[in-house]
Amino acid sequence: MHRLAPTLVLCCAVALLCGCHRHDSTPAEPAAGTPEAAPIAAHSSNKPAPASHTAPAAPATTPAPAASTAKPAASDDSFRVATLTLGSAIDAGYAVTAPATRFTADTPVIYASVATTGRTASATLDARWRYLEGQGVLVNELSQTVAADGPAVTTFKVQNPNRWPAGKYSVEITLDGKPVAKQGFEIQGKK
Repeated sequence: MHRLAPTLVLCCAVALLCGCHRHDSTPAEPAAGTPEAAPIAAHSSNKPAPASHTAPAAPATTPAPAASTAKPAASDDSFRVATLTLGSAIDAGYAVTAPATRFTADTPVIYASVATTGRTASATLDARWRYLEGQGVLVNELSQTVAADGPAVTTFKVQNPNRWPAGKYSVEITLDGKPVAKQGFEIQGKK
């Protein structure tokens, strides 16, 4: 075994040196749109949202062109909330299926689907649900850490096993502590 060790080390060193600069003509950066991590829906099951089904880029078959002196167009990939949608049902991608701002008192779950764009290694989305009748009572507050490399959906939910008190409510979404979206909704009593 000890007689083979120097030979093995020499073979490994040769293989490593031969591999240096072997793929200089292929791009070193990952394809745009490749997800780093999928968001997790903020609901009691803690079931992760499905990963994006972006196909990887095809391998390069021709050498990369020479570097250009022209600057590429600036792209704004800052992470931000694009839309806030309320409803009583969501699909497999955690997006609300039937947007609504009026619910019945016996609606068991209300979802707030937050669509985001841009990139972030780590951002915190908070949802604050309030009952606005009287003194604006805080009903629920949820927080979710998000990592995204493109469009994503994070869903928050509030549920009541009993009947909701009739009246006006709101949900406010904050991004890293700063308010970014707010949506009012109403619970209708018996008619």
